[in-house]
Amino acid sequence: MYFLSGWPKRLLCPLESLERPLHIQTDPQRAFFAVLFPSQLSIWYCRPSVLIVSYKELSKAASQFGPYKRAEWRPDSTMIAVSTANGYILFFEIPSARDKYLYEPIYPKGSPHLKGTPHYKEEQCAPSLNLEMKKVLDLQASITSLQSMLEDLLVATADGFLHLIHWDGMTNGRKAINLCTVPFSVDLQSSRAGSLTGFEDVYIRDMEYCATLDGFAVVFNDGRVGFITPMSSRFTAEQLHGVWAQDVVDGTCVAVNNKYRLMAFGCANGSVQVYTIDTTTGAMQFSHKLELTPKQYPDIWNKTGPVKLIRWSPDSCVVMVTWECGGLSLWSVFGAQLICTLGGDFAYQSDGAKKDPLKICSMTWGSEGYHLWVIDGSSSSNMKPERNANNEAQQFGILQFQFIKSALTVNPCMSNQEQVLLQGEDRLYLNCGDAAQTQSPRNTLAHSEHNHTRERGPFSDGSLDSQGLSTLLGHRHWHVVQIHSTYLESNWPIRFSAIDKLGQNVAVVGKFGFAHYSLLTKKWKLFGNITQEQTMMVTGGLAWWNDFIVLACYNLNDHQEELRIYLRTSNLDNAFAHITKVQANTLLLSVFRDIVILFRADCSICLYSIERRSEGLNPTASIQILQEVSMSRYIPHPFLVVSVTLTSVRTETGITLKMPQQACEAESIMLNLAGQLIMLQRDRSGPQIRDKDNNPNQRKHLPFCAPVVLAQSVENVWTTCRINKQKRHLLEALWLSCGGAGMKVWLPLFPRDHRKPHSFLSRRIMLPFHINIYPLAVLFEDALVLGAVNDTVLYDCLYTQTSAREHLEVLFPFSIVERTSQIYLHHILRQLLVRNLGEQALLLAHSCATLPYFPHVLELMLHEVLEEEATSREPIPDPLLPTVAKFITEFPLFLQTVVHCARKTEYALWNYLFAAVGNPKDLFEECLMAQDLDTAASYLIILQNMEVPAVSRQHATLLFNTALEQGKWDLCRHMIRFLKAIGSGETETPPATPTTQEPSSSSGFEFFRHRSISLSQSAENLHSKFNLTKTLSMPSGPSGKRWSKDSDCAENMYIDMMLWRHARRLLEEIKLKDLGCFAAQLGFELIGWLCKERARAARVEDFVCALKKLHKDFLWPFPVIPASSINSPFKNGKYKTAVGEQLLKSQSTDTFVNMEMDTGISNTPRSRSWLGTISSSQREIDTVSSHGPHMQDAFLSPLLSKGDECSIGSATDLTETSSMVDGDWTMMDENFSSLSLTQSELEQLSLELASKGPHKSQVQLRYLLHIFMEAGCLDWCVVIGLILRESSVINQVFSIMQSSDIDGEICQNIKTGLDAVDKWASTDCPGYKPFLSIIKPQIQKLNEIVEEQVQPEAFQPVNPSKVPEQANPRAEESRTSSSHGTNPQSDAGSSSASRHEEDKAKTEDEDSFQEGSYDCVVS
Repeated sequence: MYFLSGWPKRLLCPLESLERPLHIQTDPQRAFFAVLFPSQLSIWYCRPSVLIVSYKELSKAASQFGPYKRAEWRPDSTMIAVSTANGYILFFEIPSARDKYLYEPIYPKGSPHLKGTPHYKEEQCAPSLNLEMKKVLDLQASITSLQSMLEDLLVATADGFLHLIHWDGMTNGRKAINLCTVPFSVDLQSSRAGSLTGFEDVYIRDMEYCATLDGFAVVFNDGRVGFITPMSSRFTAEQLHGVWAQDVVDGTCVAVNNKYRLMAFGCANGSVQVYTIDTTTGAMQFSHKLELTPKQYPDIWNKTGPVKLIRWSPDSCVVMVTWECGGLSLWSVFGAQLICTLGGDFAYQSDGAKKDPLKICSMTWGSEGYHLWVIDGSSSSNMKPERNANNEAQQFGILQFQFIKSALTVNPCMSNQEQVLLQGEDRLYLNCGDAAQTQSPRNTLAHSEHNHTRERGPFSDGSLDSQGLSTLLGHRHWHVVQIHSTYLESNWPIRFSAIDKLGQNVAVVGKFGFAHYSLLTKKWKLFGNITQEQTMMVTGGLAWWNDFIVLACYNLNDHQEELRIYLRTSNLDNAFAHITKVQANTLLLSVFRDIVILFRADCSICLYSIERRSEGLNPTASIQILQEVSMSRYIPHPFLVVSVTLTSVRTETGITLKMPQQACEAESIMLNLAGQLIMLQRDRSGPQIRDKDNNPNQRKHLPFCAPVVLAQSVENVWTTCRINKQKRHLLEALWLSCGGAGMKVWLPLFPRDHRKPHSFLSRRIMLPFHINIYPLAVLFEDALVLGAVNDTVLYDCLYTQTSAREHLEVLFPFSIVERTSQIYLHHILRQLLVRNLGEQALLLAHSCATLPYFPHVLELMLHEVLEEEATSREPIPDPLLPTVAKFITEFPLFLQTVVHCARKTEYALWNYLFAAVGNPKDLFEECLMAQDLDTAASYLIILQNMEVPAVSRQHATLLFNTALEQGKWDLCRHMIRFLKAIGSGETETPPATPTTQEPSSSSGFEFFRHRSISLSQSAENLHSKFNLTKTLSMPSGPSGKRWSKDSDCAENMYIDMMLWRHARRLLEEIKLKDLGCFAAQLGFELIGWLCKERARAARVEDFVCALKKLHKDFLWPFPVIPASSINSPFKNGKYKTAVGEQLLKSQSTDTFVNMEMDTGISNTPRSRSWLGTISSSQREIDTVSSHGPHMQDAFLSPLLSKGDECSIGSATDLTETSSMVDGDWTMMDENFSSLSLTQSELEQLSLELASKGPHKSQVQLRYLLHIFMEAGCLDWCVVIGLILRESSVINQVFSIMQSSDIDGEICQNIKTGLDAVDKWASTDCPGYKPFLSIIKPQIQKLNEIVEEQVQPEAFQPVNPSKVPEQANPRAEESRTSSSHGTNPQSDAGSSSASRHEEDKAKTEDEDSFQEGSYDCVVS
């Protein structure tokens, strides 16, 4: 509502004065303020804050009158009455010296500020005033209170009299009333016996007149409080009557709120009791209390001392309270606390030292509530203001606090918006974000979907939909709009402001005229004709309707009330405005859909229809009166109406079901009458509804029923005219802010599935709930309340010198206003469940289940109910927790909600929680069944605390095995830690995750996720790199030792057994890719385990099956025979379909690639699209079986289209397939690049590229090959060699078999497997035949070895030191073969020349590839 801004300012006093100020009072128009010293009276101008005139009392007269005490202005600001200590009243007249001004602004030459504007002098220059003492009145008794009451001055004296003095005829207009003769009672209906007899020494200590109650609130010197009202127009003792407030006996001061008819009585115990008058009985009725709570202010809540001063703001929306011990606190009208300076940065320095609170002896509000003038009693009493050495003006104890306030305080029609708009003295604060941010109101990510909105304007979304959460909640900063200085100079202060529905235009109203600003163009529009601006005074606020500004104003030229509509896009001029004359003064204005509603000073409500007309260049709007409703019977005073809105809310939701189109109609008027919310509904009971009338407007003329009071203590009302069938509960509800009582929602109740509603079930229900912020806007669909909150920043560390201690920057923190928001859905669901409306709660919850924070809503509800009930001292007769638990089970998030709530609650409450929601063991099993392993892990922590270790180990084992199966490696690592912690007895504190990265995980499959592989160009360093890879793959360091060091520990053995079992299963199911990931992620020592399992699990039973499985797992395409070499046996359809199927397969696995590949390898999408291109050419392959050129074109096209700068020559200079796939064109060795390729070689190369798998798969396969080679699993090496189609691998395996004593079974197994592959290739996959023919000599040698081996010997594990020697021949061989460019085995088994050509090209490609074949080094 109101928020402190920045640091306070201190006034400079230009006069020499040794006295300190003691009282400050603004005049009724708040243009001047009077400052009282013990013997001096000064009049200051408010803006700028400058001294105009000062009156100094002569010493003789000063001793006669005594020091000045209080001052009171006459309502027309022409006189001031000052009371003195010796019982005198001095009347000062303030004649204005016409056309004389003390201060004038000086502008630079050529400045646009024209001095020729009307009222220029009055607005910008402080007028010259005089002070003349006109009359001295001696009341012969100490004056305790002074109060202006219409044309009279009311004075209370310490002898128990009340004097009524006329401002004009002071001598004869004096009446004195003895308080003892005024009758007092509890209410006006009871007998008048209870007068103040027997209390001769009772007098009025403080009093204030209330115009809307026509009486004055009084505080007596004995602490009792009351209200005195004249029974007739004559103000005599017989005609006065007083009522008591029975509960207050320690009153100290009083302030009245005219708009809400409230009396705030300060008490000696530090609280403020707020009363109102019961209109029926006339008794004083307690409304609410303002007091600090021990929860928020534990140090000071009961040490504030008595309340010293209470001051309501000019708009009556907030009240400022200060105590004897100091401090300021600001409260909303019905008791919501906004600011208090007794805690936080106001009370403590940055080093934690306590500050002295600011003691205040007098305070008064400035114009529109933007300023609070305060006399600082603490500083001024210690140090008298003195001139400093340079004779400069001295700072003295008047401080000016600055505030910004919500636009709702003065322009309540803003309550149907979803923006927060705050207005300061010279700027506006908006929460609607930047123009760019709001481009897609509902989905900020989908820019492509919202391209059309950008053309219409970045904000518009086609409909008046609510703004996106991202814009309204995106950050805590405001969009600040500086009000145009030209407008502000002549029209300060800003009185009203309004923002349009889309949050892209704002309009402000100052003293005269108005101006508007576009957030898109960042430009203001002002009246071109200053006279038009200065002759128009906005009275009833303003509102936006589409592109139009609607406002109610008074025309100063014609002395006529008008309703005007201006178009935003045209120039600001009356020529473009639509003007309608109105009978009476308009007090409030609001817009609902296409209806304008006015509340006028004659207590009538007027409805107008507004319509857009596109005539000529600029569209205009026309207005027609629809209906007038007189409210004078119900409204005692028009000033009491806080807000009036038209809504579609009504009590019969049954009608909504029959005729949903009526949901958007203006069904009722909501009127906030001094905090009472009154509803006037359309009367549909009459005959009008049955008439099938011809006039479609007839329905709008339905009369209204008698008013009904919906709620008390209402500060703001929010409602929307939008419709959303999914969220009808929220959009058809009425939201109320009730100050200290929190919020209320008037929620519609719908029968489920269009069933007939129960007769006993009311159609709507009022639900109260508390929120922690002050609500300023409601996001209806998003179930959020938006608000603002004051925050503070300390800067006292910047001023360390002792001389700077009096700096305001040291004494006060810097105040800032931050945006804030709060979810309210859980409060409403809970209130419905309390009232046994579970069905309605389910309907509401399901409608909001798509909200991103819905899981949080359920969690909050469960948590709050649990905390309340589990910590309750008394037994709860009807606990809510079981109901809430049952309610949450209706949602799929039930398991997560419960466990998150439990982990955020202390352990002591767990038993109570799980007694309601179910056994955690059962919930854990449910999670496992639902495959929700992360939630299951959370339950495991709960089981660990609630059950014995054996139970948690059993459940942990279950979870560990499931996580292994699903490949949740992070979870697996945590589970290993968890199981070890249980085993070692460290159940309370599970071990922390090791900080060093496991070396074993950085090799192999770890870098498939986020590393790239460097494949070396030369084979010289292959030997060392091979070695390096080997050392990387062996677990080393502290984490690697965990498999060996603690192996004697049973727990480690238990974990190892599970890991071994999983590895065995993966190998048996031929899931090599999963096995590699498993080993890399969990640091599993694969080589050691494979050595042990070589003869068991690590044997390949079926080579063909293994080969097919690897092709599938690694997305490796089956080899294809080039079309030119397809001779008659292969010309049948069978072969074509086989090729086609394979290509299609590689295309269908695209999605799998997408899933598997990580963003780390950025080149994979290119390789996928390339594969896709190949498979798209499948039709051509099918149609043309033996026509080579077509096929070559199809395969070559991706190569040629890769890059414009690449020629065919450079495209063929590729070291390997992967570099083409990666898109980096690395040049080959010189001897290779000098080769010129023939047509058949080109064809062969393109085919070779087509038959390679993704680069990532290639690296993975080579890594696995390396592992199997080290572990001695030769059969797996053969399978991988086959899939890579590298004869060198097969050669190496066979050379190992020849050189060492190999188990005959293994040799036999490899021989059988290769025979099976050969057989399968002949029938199903001819693409393998060329390669098999290459390695035919080796297979023959193998046959010989098998036959030679008479007796199989036990195979010894390969010694790691042998590996470099085994790798060396390969390196040598690859170097020689690449330099010669031929392969010794290439001619074996190939007869035709084309075959020889093909093999030559193949081996060239292959050998160049081998140069980096085992280079699995992290680059």
